[in-house]
Amino acid sequence: MGIFARLADLIKSNLNDMISRAEDPEKMLNQVIIEMANQLIEAKKGVAEAIAMEKKLLKQAEEEAAKVTEWERRAMMAVRAGDDALAKEALNRKKEHQSHAETLKAQWAKQKAQVDQIKLALRALNGKIEEAKRKKQVLIARKRQAEARKKIQETMAGLQNASAFETFQRMEDRILQMEGEADAAGELAEEYSGDTLAQKFKTLEQTSGSDEELLDLKRKMGVAPSAPPPAEAPAAVRVEQTAAEDFSQLSQDEQEQLSQALAELEAQEAAAQARMKR
Repeated sequence: MGIFARLADLIKSNLNDMISRAEDPEKMLNQVIIEMANQLIEAKKGVAEAIAMEKKLLKQAEEEAAKVTEWERRAMMAVRAGDDALAKEALNRKKEHQSHAETLKAQWAKQKAQVDQIKLALRALNGKIEEAKRKKQVLIARKRQAEARKKIQETMAGLQNASAFETFQRMEDRILQMEGEADAAGELAEEYSGDTLAQKFKTLEQTSGSDEELLDLKRKMGVAPSAPPPAEAPAAVRVEQTAAEDFSQLSQDEQEQLSQALAELEAQEAAAQARMKR
């Protein structure tokens, strides 16, 4: 039973403590499960040997019981033959086998009780090993989660370092300075390139918008005269616009007839002007 005691102590050990002591908990857990499986194999071999011994004792007890029956039959045969001395010897041999059979039967009963007990223990230990395997997966997952959280915390600690933020801010300020220097260089190049007229118009465009906005604000406040109404188009222009609107409302055939009549009228006027010149 020593192998079961060692296996029970191994299974009852605290796996969490093993994780805290081991350099690599995942490898340690895998090694423990392998060791459990190997010891379970040895335990099964021990159980098989105990079962074999139990069966052997049972067979020996049955053989001795058969010999008891056989020597009793022989004693009866001697009595029938009238040989009481031979019958007594046969009965003495029967007693020997009977005593041996009772001893073997007692040993078999004891062995059978032990076999039944270790069978139950083996099933219980097998269940605990299966439970340890399942727990191993959970512990490994917890270990990996802990490693991931640790890495995240280390990364966050690095980001929270003041020197890192100062470096980032210094780089941002440097880039802003470079952008300002580039803008200033562009303005100086344009101002001193000789194209002063373009610079004057640019300044005028920038200020004209502000003047118009200021005038609109004064008109809204009533401190400046309102904007003059838009000038009406000349009468001739209005007549042409009206004629164009009327012409667009005619049908296609009417527009073609009107265009043809106008063309004939223009041709007649041109011919008249030609005769007058001659």
